[in-house]
Amino acid sequence: MNSDQSIQAAAGISLPPSLINLLAQLIRNPSVVGAEHSFFRVLQRELEERGATVAWYEGLLVAQGAQPESLMLSAHIDRHGLICTGPNEFQYAAFVAGSRSDLLGNSVGEQLMQKVVTRFPNQRVYAYEPWSGAYRGQGSISNAYVCPNRSNLIFEVEGLEHLVAGTPVAFTDSLKITDEALVGQLDNVLSAAILVYLFEQGFQGTAFFTAQEEAGKSWRYLLEWFRRFGGSTNQLLVVDTSPFPDFPAAQEQQLVLRHKDANHLFNRALTDKLQAVCDQQGYSYVFKDEYVEANNREKQARGEEPASIGSTEMGRIIAASKGLVDGSTLQIPSSSYHTLSESAPHSSVQAFINVVSQLAGLK
Repeated sequence: MNSDQSIQAAAGISLPPSLINLLAQLIRNPSVVGAEHSFFRVLQRELEERGATVAWYEGLLVAQGAQPESLMLSAHIDRHGLICTGPNEFQYAAFVAGSRSDLLGNSVGEQLMQKVVTRFPNQRVYAYEPWSGAYRGQGSISNAYVCPNRSNLIFEVEGLEHLVAGTPVAFTDSLKITDEALVGQLDNVLSAAILVYLFEQGFQGTAFFTAQEEAGKSWRYLLEWFRRFGGSTNQLLVVDTSPFPDFPAAQEQQLVLRHKDANHLFNRALTDKLQAVCDQQGYSYVFKDEYVEANNREKQARGEEPASIGSTEMGRIIAASKGLVDGSTLQIPSSSYHTLSESAPHSSVQAFINVVSQLAGLK
């Protein structure tokens, strides 16, 4: 199904057509981790067309309405892709941007590298100039392997042998719509599109769009902004997608909340408020930290290694800001995380829009 067919199919679902059109457009614009500049330019145009005042900082785009402190929302805009690191040699961009591709003991774990190796066989890709987004050619992934000498994940790409080191390479993607879900490389262009859509609906607060979240750096750009322009205390709601093992597991709840992540406890009052709004609107939800901890108890009973409850942008900035910033998260459950088949249930997307709209005073 191509993009036009996807948008036409959206007529059969309850999600706003203007949001679907916007998401279909944004998902076709590249935003590889560490090379998000051209996507920021696209976002700036879309936001200004909807009446937002936009300012651009290193790693951060800030859009504000007439009441910027009424509600502060944050979504990351980077997506996974590759970066050229030598003649016909490409590495996973998030590992390079996060300085996790060196020989100093900070390399990525073998298990994670083996998982990434299997995600993109024969995937079509295209290269672009990171500032302007200008097209630099297309190709397909022909091979991926772990280099034993460097402990790095290496990709080989047919058709992009002409590229020079430093050129980003995005996965070729378009929005697909099924009877049950939105499908594509949704993390986190879906949340970003919804924040832009909120300005279309009259949102007057502040929306942050951060770079390099997948490399663990986005919280730094946010904290820099709050240190320059924030008040004595600042409450932030970070929005994202949240992975589940498969689509039926993602469908078991409409929204995902958290009490905490591996870095810090979240703001209890805001978390309670999110829970109350969900209850008021009749939406089902799960607390992701409780979900993981329950699964870990089952794993430990079977003698298996427990999983981490996860590290998020919200937890990182709370831990680092020493009281300057706190808040909570609201997430859309999804399956096939960090692939081009990530699937978010329609009901979850609509529930997300309705809850954030109520928080923003739009309904």
